[in-house]
Amino acid sequence: MARWRLTVTSSFSSSHQLRNYCGKCENMHGHNFGVELCVEGHGLTPDTEILVDFKVLKKALNQVLETLDHRHLNEVPPFDRQNPSSENLARHIFTEVAALLREEPVRVVFVAVSEKDSSRAEYSED
Repeated sequence: MARWRLTVTSSFSSSHQLRNYCGKCENMHGHNFGVELCVEGHGLTPDTEILVDFKVLKKALNQVLETLDHRHLNEVPPFDRQNPSSENLARHIFTEVAALLREEPVRVVFVAVSEKDSSRAEYSED
């Protein structure tokens, strides 16, 4: 069966503190987080022959990132209870974006969050 994958990227800036880290990252510090969203689907629209408009994906991703941008993540649910690690950020963004795209003919494949170019956490579900 044919399958297409689309990827969009965005970013947000926030501070956080990693609880129980026992190192410098336990202190408040900030990142310009990079985020990558990948979706897939099996059919193109008959009229425009696209899977889904990139602007739909970007809108959903940026809607979620707006809740995190320029915030201290330890004060933003669910990170007031969960550690605001890149791993947990990727899972949170995945879940929120998937809910926003539930009416679209795609499924979220993965969300990746990077704190810098050399470090990236990716979350996906089977």
